[in-house]
Amino acid sequence: MANGSRQAAWEFFGAELKRRREDAGFTQVELGTRVFVSGGYIGQFEQAIRKPQLDVAQRIDDALQTDGIFERLCRKLIDDRRYADYFAKAAELETLATSICEFAPALVPGLLQTPAYAKAVTLAMNPFALDEFIDEKVSGRVERGRILKDEPRPVYWAILHENVLRIPVGGAAVMAEQLEHVARLARERAVVAQVLPYTAGGYAVMTGDLRLMEFDDAPPTAYTEAVYSGSLLDDPAVVKRAQWAYDLLRADALPPEASLALIESAAEGFRRCASTT
Repeated sequence: MANGSRQAAWEFFGAELKRRREDAGFTQVELGTRVFVSGGYIGQFEQAIRKPQLDVAQRIDDALQTDGIFERLCRKLIDDRRYADYFAKAAELETLATSICEFAPALVPGLLQTPAYAKAVTLAMNPFALDEFIDEKVSGRVERGRILKDEPRPVYWAILHENVLRIPVGGAAVMAEQLEHVARLARERAVVAQVLPYTAGGYAVMTGDLRLMEFDDAPPTAYTEAVYSGSLLDDPAVVKRAQWAYDLLRADALPPEASLALIESAAEGFRRCASTT
């Protein structure tokens, strides 16, 4: 499903939710109380700003006695080939998060990727794929990044290992554009970005990516990813350990201003290299 038609479908979901809610005589707050989310979230579902999780859609059906229509719509819309099966749930939760803290050891996080960088990453991982497949994956990355632009947006904190700044994914021009994009978001205070430098040596999370997500109406969650696999962690003790590990990463990373200077310096280096080739 193309981006425009998918968004239109979510807008239909929201309009139908509003109509059914009003027909049932519920305010947004009253429906939210029945399905265990805030009234503000119901309003955001109705405006297609946020997308409900499947279990919320099921509870809406129960509360409004709508014979499973919202569950069916939700299942159809979240059956999204742009995301790997192991990542689909994390992508869904991402749209509901009020805070996202991410550590990236080798690649720019998906929420920060430019289309050219996302395409280069996807091609590197799928060298024999058809253009349709590549375009579908890239569109998913680009659409995910909208949550950092559209209100309400989550607090987003990214710690990038220096590897991220040095590996020339897609070539010098692509890297220059990508790092300039990260720097611009940091300058606009849309994100906080830190760099974990090579000089830090060993660090708290050396086995893969880490993402921490917090929510208004649900306990925090951690997500880790390895080769062709990912895990959502919701055990409170495990999440607490992951949060502690992220705090250690923050302590080892350069301060935000020094990190921004390093990102901009790396972008300038790639830009000079691109201009001479």
